[in-house]
Order: sequence, then structure tokens, then C-alpha cells
Amino acid sequence: MDMIKTLAQELSIKPWQAEAAVKLIDEGNTIPFIARYRKEATGELNDEVLRALGERLTYLRNLEEKKQQVLSSIEEQGKLTEELKNQIEAAQTMVVVDDLYRPFRPKRRTRAMIAREKGLEGLANVILLQMTKEPLEKEAESYISEEKGVASAAEALAGAKDILAESISDEADYRMHIRKLTFQKGMLTSAAKDPGQQSVYEMYYTYEEPVNKAAGHRILALNRGENEKILTVKIAAPEDDILRYLKKQIITKDNPVTAPVLEEVIEDSYKRLIAPAIERDIRNELTEKAEDGAIRVFGKNLTQLLMQPPIAGKVVLGWDPAFRTGCKLAVVDATGKVLDTTVVYPTAPTTEKKIREAKDTVEKLIRKYHVSLISLGNGTASRESEQVIVDLLKEINEPVSYAIVNEAGASVYSASKLATEEFPNFDVGQRSAASIARRLQDPLAELVKIDPKSIGVGQYQHDMNQKKLSEALTGVVEDCVNRVGVDLNTASASLLEYISGISKPIAKNIVAYREANGRFTNRRQLLKVGKLGPKAFEQCAGFLRITGGDNPLDATSVHPESYDAATKLLSKLGYSPEGVEKGNLTGIVMLAGRSKNLSKELEIGDITLMDIAKELEKPGRDPREEMPKPILRTDVLEMKDLKPGMILKGTVLNVIDFGAFVDIGVHQDGLVHISQMTDRYIKHPLEAVSVGDIVEVKILDVDLQKKRISLTMKLGK
Repeated sequence: MDMIKTLAQELSIKPWQAEAAVKLIDEGNTIPFIARYRKEATGELNDEVLRALGERLTYLRNLEEKKQQVLSSIEEQGKLTEELKNQIEAAQTMVVVDDLYRPFRPKRRTRAMIAREKGLEGLANVILLQMTKEPLEKEAESYISEEKGVASAAEALAGAKDILAESISDEADYRMHIRKLTFQKGMLTSAAKDPGQQSVYEMYYTYEEPVNKAAGHRILALNRGENEKILTVKIAAPEDDILRYLKKQIITKDNPVTAPVLEEVIEDSYKRLIAPAIERDIRNELTEKAEDGAIRVFGKNLTQLLMQPPIAGKVVLGWDPAFRTGCKLAVVDATGKVLDTTVVYPTAPTTEKKIREAKDTVEKLIRKYHVSLISLGNGTASRESEQVIVDLLKEINEPVSYAIVNEAGASVYSASKLATEEFPNFDVGQRSAASIARRLQDPLAELVKIDPKSIGVGQYQHDMNQKKLSEALTGVVEDCVNRVGVDLNTASASLLEYISGISKPIAKNIVAYREANGRFTNRRQLLKVGKLGPKAFEQCAGFLRITGGDNPLDATSVHPESYDAATKLLSKLGYSPEGVEKGNLTGIVMLAGRSKNLSKELEIGDITLMDIAKELEKPGRDPREEMPKPILRTDVLEMKDLKPGMILKGTVLNVIDFGAFVDIGVHQDGLVHISQMTDRYIKHPLEAVSVGDIVEVKILDVDLQKKRISLTMKLGK
């Protein structure tokens, strides 16, 4: 198999781009590094395409390895023909390789194997040749043998049928055809084990849809219902079509002696051996595709969440709501340092006195530390806490607003080893409140401390392949962190370990070096850090920023390998390096674009030249600035206040296959169904919205009893 050609076709890129990307990956370069600093070599392939290429490359290499193992195994058995070798080498998937290998794979003792040991293969061949005119019982008599354990003609026939059933089942072409037929014409069905039991799976109690049309989220829902022993899920195959096909292939002569037996054998082979395996294969394939789709959605949602703009320069009060145990508060300064923590009890079980005390405490904190923003977690008792906050803000007449923050994963973080190291003297509630405050200040820096799976922006994350999910989400976090870049002198070890080329031990060594030697003044000092060699330096240097250091270029995403070119560029266009620090190099992109042969003079490519010019014009630009800012609120709405037709602003919290959940400022999130997003046809909600988007929505329906809010984005303007 020509891997380069296959990768180019699958990803719709040119063969030279695929070849360059494979070479760079094999040399140990990370995806963020290739995407950012090797655009020239790859023709500007982005991180998404490069990750897909990396995954497919691994799959294709594993496929090649499997082919070699299979070929070697069949050759050792002395059964490898030229035709079979060509078929295996041409196979495009693991499933096809498995099909071809099946007849030669070492098996546990089967009925057919026992029958062969009894010497019944000859009788099976007689039936298969369909030439005999003798009754089969008579043919079978000659195979009766006390020594071999064949007591009667009926026993001999039964053994011969078992041999034939297995050989039909092992035929790769039959399996491929049946798999295709089942996929095209089969129905995916589900039924309730107990129809009287109430559950969230009621819509699947009597359910069927074509296998080839089954949506990913329904596959995952059916799998979960089956795992929870509420549903029985099956594939109803087009049995008549399949049996007709097998009979046509196998019964080649109109022989009244052999035809009925072969029909019986075909039916047994299909129902007992082929159908269960094909059903398993197809369900595995459906699950795999559904998981890949869910992981992609999860990844897109996580990207949007991580790339939410930071709210810089504000003192924030983090509020972790709860009932019985009290609400934990933490005041955090503009740099993320915790100034104060306390607990208040304004939620049930409470009294007017406790509510008053809570308000007084919060007011004191606001005035003492000049708090301008309250970050409220959206967990249990959030709604009740919000009411207390709003009432207080009306009383004190201070310029303070609040925002509701998704606190998913905060409890996971607060109980983690990292949180214990960061706040050794705090309890889990105080840590959680501090994390909720910091999430508003710098979502990326805070969220990287949490396992991406615990952030809660997907569906069915607990039901899928956890290794695949972890790898995909780690890749997403990596891309986001490297896209933004980090301050080398303030970044935590948990943030640094997501930087290209930096492992966990190196991240810890960077922080230890910083603590022992003071702040970094230039990027080259990184080479003095333990375990950080030239290759790691090449991969990470461009993503690490130093402000106020020895070289103004260290504060930009210009890579040290391009410093000479950047310095010459500044000189040629009449700018000084100091201008980078002052941020007054406006117009450099335009001048660089106009200058002919400039890239040749600087000995760099055109793409690299423009990248350097863009970075010099806006040094250290944060891509998150372009994202919508969180909605800051000063008042509260209740669900009973909502009326159909009301138009509100909301934040998209989660995007799933059939719609999006939107926070509109009441305790219950509203659902915008995919059909209510836009007038144009869209295949997936992600074509219309992303997590973190600020959207205008109209109330369609409010069901107080079921706590459901239906929304539309079609405002009829």
C-alpha cells in the first residue's frame, strides 16, 4: 500500500504535503510545532489536518504490520497462494484482513474440527461436489467407525454438515458480501426488557431504523441502554436476501440428493456462525464511528471553552454554591492570588439572620478588596445563591456584576494532588471557590489543571473508548495552549506541560529553575533547565513568552531560529527592535507584502516572512480576544418569569448532535433544537453555534413540571 498516496486522497491534500508531514512527525516534531513553524514545508497544513494525518498514519502502519504477521503465519502453514497474498496486500481495513485470515487462524476445538478428526471431510466433499446419485445415508455408511467414534450414518452426516457449515463461514468473499448486505438493508432494532419500567430510554422501547442511517448519538444511547440492562438491541438482517445469495454461490447443481442438505447447512452456517459475527462487526463499526463523531464534537466544544477570553485586571470573588454545608467564597486578585476565603450560609436550611450575615460578609469582602466581579458556579444551590447576590447588589450600590461559570470539574480539581500542592492549607471547598474565580480570569490556565473528560462539554463521554477520548482531548488542550502561548515566568507546571516538546518532568524542572534562579530574561536560558535539550528547545521556544527580557523578540511568537531574519526585516523596513516592545510597528505587514524578493534576501519562505511581520505588528496577540466575552449580569430571572415570545441573550453551554443547550440566566438551561437554529439546512449544530457563543434566543415553550425550556434562534426579524 502506498501510504502517502492513501493519506493524500483521504485528507484531500497533495502527496508532497502528506510526505512532508509524515517526515516531520517521524523526526519527532509535535503537531503544534509543525502547524506553526513548518508551514513552508507542509504547504500550511493546519493542526486539525495534521492530527487526522497522524492518526491515520498510525492506523495504516498498524494495518501493514498486521498484514505481515498474517502473511507470515499463513506461509508457515504452507498455505499461502499468490492470489491470497495479493488479496491480503490490497486490503484497506483490519476487518478485511481478519476475514481473509479466518480460515487459517488457529481455532479452539470446534464441531467441524472434531468431525475432521473423525475422518468425515471426504463425506463433506461428496456433498459439496453435488455429483452423487446415491442417498447420502448410504454414502455415510462407509464412514461409520467404532475406532474413530462414528457410531451411525446419521452421526457421520451431522459431522459432515458441521465441516461444510464452518467452511462456508470461513469464506472471506461471502462474509464481505453479507456484511455489505446487512449494512445496506439491515434494521437496527431495540426493545425494552421490561416495558413497564420508567426510564430515559422509553423512546427506544419499540424502535427500529435502517442500519446505514443510524445517527451516532442514537447508537451511543442504545449502547448505554443495553449496558444498563434496560434495552435489548439487535440488528435484523435481510435474511432472505442473504440465504438466497449463499444458495446461489454454493448450490450449483440441481441435485435432489444434495440440495436439501446444502440448504440446511447454509442456514445453519449463517444463523449459527456468520450472523452473530457480522452483527458484532457492524455494531463495533457503528460504535466506533459514533464515538469518533462524539469525540469530534467534544473536542470542538472543549476548544471553544478553553479559548474563552480572559477577564483581566479585575479582583474576583469566587462563589462555590451549596446547601447544607454552606457556600464557599474566595477572593482572588488580578494575578490569580487568593487574598481571602470564608464560608456563608444563605441557602437552605437557613434563616433570615443567616442570609443577612452572609450578605454583610460578602459586602465587607467587596469593599475591603475592591471586588468588581463575582464568579458564581452553576452547581447545586446556584439559583438560590444568585438570588442572594442580586438582592445584595441592589442594596450596596457598588459597580459589581456577576457571571455564572460552568463549574464542571471544579470538585475533581479541588480533590486532586495538584490542588493540594497549590493550596496545602485550604479545604476542598476553598480550593473549588478559588478555581471558580480563576476560571473567569483566565479560563485556559485554570481548565488545563482538570482532566478534559471531567469538564463536561460532550455527551456519553463515559461510554466510549477512554484511551481514544483522552488522546483526542489532550490534543485539543495542546493546540489551544500553544495557539495562545504562555508567559514563561508566570506559567504553572500544569500549563507548561501542554507546551510543544515539554513533558511533565521538564515542566516541573522549569518551575524549579525559575524558583532557584529568579525569572527568565531570555529564551536561551531554557537550555540550562534539566532534561531540556536542543530538540525540546526547538519545539517549545516559540510558544513561551518573556516580557521585559533581554530581547524584545522573546515576547513574541517569532521562533529563535528566525531571529536573524526578523532583525534584518526590521532594519530593511526602517524599524528598530525597541518598536516591538512599544507595539508601534503598524504597517509592517503591508510594507513586507509590497517588498519584492524580500524573502529571498532574508533566506526564508514567503509564508514565514508574513507570519513574522504579522507577529511584529501585533506582538503577543492573544487569539482569544476575538471570542465573545462572557455575559455579565446584575439581575435574575426565574423560570416562571419566562413567557413564550420573550427574546433573551444567552451563552451556548454545550453543543450536541441534535441541538445546543443555552444559559439564559435562569437555573435551567434551554434547548435550541437543530431545526430551530437557522433557516438554512445544516447537518450538525456546530455549523451554526459553538460553546461560548453569545446568542439571541426566543422562548418557544416553558414546561415548569418537566423543567424544560424550548428556544429558537429564528427570531423572525
